[in-house]
Amino acid sequence: MPLFDIRIPKTIARALNLPMSDPRRQQLKVLKKLLRKARFTEFGQEYKFDEILLSRHPGKKFQQLVPTYNYSKIYKDWWYKTLEGTPDVCWPGVIKYFALSSGTSEAASKYIPITKDLIRSNTVTSFRQLLSLARYDNVPKSALGKGWLMLGGSTQLQKGPTYYAGDLSGIQQRNIPFWFQGLGLYKPGKKIAKERDWSRKLEEVVENAPNWDIGFIVGVPAWLQLCIEKIIERYKLKNIHELWPNLSFYVHGGVALEPYKKGFEKLLGKPITYIETYLASEGFLAYQNRQDTKGMQLALNNNIFFEFVPFDDENFDADGNMVDNPKAFMIHEIEENRDYAILISTNAGAWRYAIGDTVRLVDKERSEIIITGRTKHFLSLVGEHLSVDNMNRAIEMVSEELNISIPEFTVTGVPYGNFFAHKWYIATDDHVNAQTLAGLLDDKLKLLNDDYEVERKHALKAIEVDVLPESRFMRFMEMKGKVGGQHKFPRVLKGKILEEWTKFLQAETSR
Repeated sequence: MPLFDIRIPKTIARALNLPMSDPRRQQLKVLKKLLRKARFTEFGQEYKFDEILLSRHPGKKFQQLVPTYNYSKIYKDWWYKTLEGTPDVCWPGVIKYFALSSGTSEAASKYIPITKDLIRSNTVTSFRQLLSLARYDNVPKSALGKGWLMLGGSTQLQKGPTYYAGDLSGIQQRNIPFWFQGLGLYKPGKKIAKERDWSRKLEEVVENAPNWDIGFIVGVPAWLQLCIEKIIERYKLKNIHELWPNLSFYVHGGVALEPYKKGFEKLLGKPITYIETYLASEGFLAYQNRQDTKGMQLALNNNIFFEFVPFDDENFDADGNMVDNPKAFMIHEIEENRDYAILISTNAGAWRYAIGDTVRLVDKERSEIIITGRTKHFLSLVGEHLSVDNMNRAIEMVSEELNISIPEFTVTGVPYGNFFAHKWYIATDDHVNAQTLAGLLDDKLKLLNDDYEVERKHALKAIEVDVLPESRFMRFMEMKGKVGGQHKFPRVLKGKILEEWTKFLQAETSR
């Protein structure tokens, strides 16, 4: 009996089963393919892609001739032209779609180019991940042919002069292969997926939930959890499995699951399999392809060329900004258990582009990585080097020890006399003493981070905790217009977003 009751077109099936080779060879093959395709673009002509292709060492030549970019730089120099409809700028043709970034740390939305080539690559990587489930033990195969509830952004995109813009999830769902839609697996379906009003979309999902047999749920944890809570409340269920008995998989990404997991599992009637993905606005970078592993395998042979910049004082300043000429390495050159910022070059015209994430190689043989944070979302007021990974793990440990659910948190640095302190804002609807929580969190961070432990004896004098209801975090996101889809709360508050959060809390207190 076949594993899947899904007939995949032969062209996609062939793409899904490309032969594997060593990481270096795969990546050089990808780089050459990208360079050949973009050699006649403005960018390709400016940076001598033909010369790179003729080089005996194209990877090194590429790094010598092409500068690194962050969003501001590549938009100012190149991408603004694509918004104006100019063809052949960084990738052949006119860019039809732009993904609006979902981050809350920037004042304005970023417009990330999305090409048909990139959409196709994302789809191929998605189905590679689906096929990898065949290697999972004790997985209910019956669930694989059930419905997929994808709770993302609206597929009714904003119309520009020559393009459409919206969440990547909405763009990707708008371009779901016709054969997948024809099988009736995709939920909530085209009509509901178009809805722009998040509250109305949730209500329609809740209304239609009894009509669906869901095997997979896909989305950002905070919003998916809210949706399931509403379904359970509406139909007076003990757990979601009373309505969807075949629910077996949760495909998640965009934010670490650990802080949400305890609260999420209260909504279930039986264990499910969690599958992590690394789907950024710029491309589908990695996915978990085997059971009981923490790492995600990089998509090395699907039109993304990766470079890795050591996340250290040599390559980044105190605010997390990358220097102009950082030391960059290819996949075969990096070390396990060291943090790197990622640069990517893609078939959407991103070239040596820093997406802002930091990762750590945890299995060199399998090219598996974990996301450890953001280059600008870390705290190092006095050399404590506290990463988002440290924060997530500490919150998970505290949540388990106190038996409470902590679905959201954020932290900032504050003055403390002549020294400094960390100020935490922690969301929980469970009863907990803030001082007890602060002391336990402090202990866990000392265990996880030697630098933090040292600085707690010197310049980092205190750790303060404000316990807030989860609804407070949700209302702030609503105020920012960052509701649903791929939007998530920032783990570290700095600059303008910190000012907005402080004003918001003051207004909430005075209500």
